[in-house]
Amino acid sequence: MTHHLDEPGAPLLFASGAPGLVVTDVDSTLITQEVIEELAEVAGTRERVAEITSRAMNGELDFAESLRERVATLRGVPDSVFGDVLATITTTKGARALIDAVHAAGGHFGVVSGGFEEVVAPLAASLGIDFYAANRLEVEDGFLTGRVLGRIVTSQVKVECLREWASSLGVSMARTVAIGDGANDIPMMDEAGVGIAFCAKPAVRERVSVQLNVPDLSLAITPLGLSRA
Repeated sequence: MTHHLDEPGAPLLFASGAPGLVVTDVDSTLITQEVIEELAEVAGTRERVAEITSRAMNGELDFAESLRERVATLRGVPDSVFGDVLATITTTKGARALIDAVHAAGGHFGVVSGGFEEVVAPLAASLGIDFYAANRLEVEDGFLTGRVLGRIVTSQVKVECLREWASSLGVSMARTVAIGDGANDIPMMDEAGVGIAFCAKPAVRERVSVQLNVPDLSLAITPLGLSRA
C-alpha cells in the first residue's frame, strides 16, 4: 500500500517518539537544482549532462560510471565556478523547517550527495546540518581536471553513511529516516526505519511505498512525529 504524505490523513510514521536521525539526498531533494548541471552550464555541456543524470536517477545507468562521464565534461572549468553555483542554490521549500524540527526533537540531520563537497560542505554549514558525505572534484592550477577524487558516493556508500552515523549517535536503525528522489537512494530508503520517496523518479515510486509528491519537505514533519520548531 502506498502512503502519500501530502494527502489529508497521512499516516503517522513514528507513532511513539521521534526519529533520532534523518538523512536526505541533496540534489532535487534538499535543494531544487542538480549541481552538476549547474556546473555543466559553465562548461557548455548542460544538455548532455542533464540527459545522463536523468537516466542515472531513473536507474538506467550505473551511477559511478555515469558520474565519471558527466564530470569529464567539466574539464577546464575554473574552480571559481563553485562559489558562483553556490550563490544560485535554492533550498527546497520546507527544508529548513524539517531540519529545525528534527533538531528541536533532539535528533540529528545528515545529507548524502552524489554531488560535490565543494558545494555541499558550505551548504550543510549554512543549514546547521550535522553530517554530510559528497564527492570531490580534482582541481589543478585553478581548473577542474574532469576527474573525481577518492571515494564516489554510490548507493552503497549512502547506506554505509546512514549506518555509521546512526551507530555513532547510538540511534537504532528503526529510528532513522532516509529521503531521496533517485534510484541510487532506494537502498538507503530500504535500510532506514522509514524511507520517503520525495518527488521521485518513476522507478523510485514503484519501489518505495511512503511518498511525498509535493515539493515541500515540511509536509513530512507531522507524519514523522515531529513538531515545527
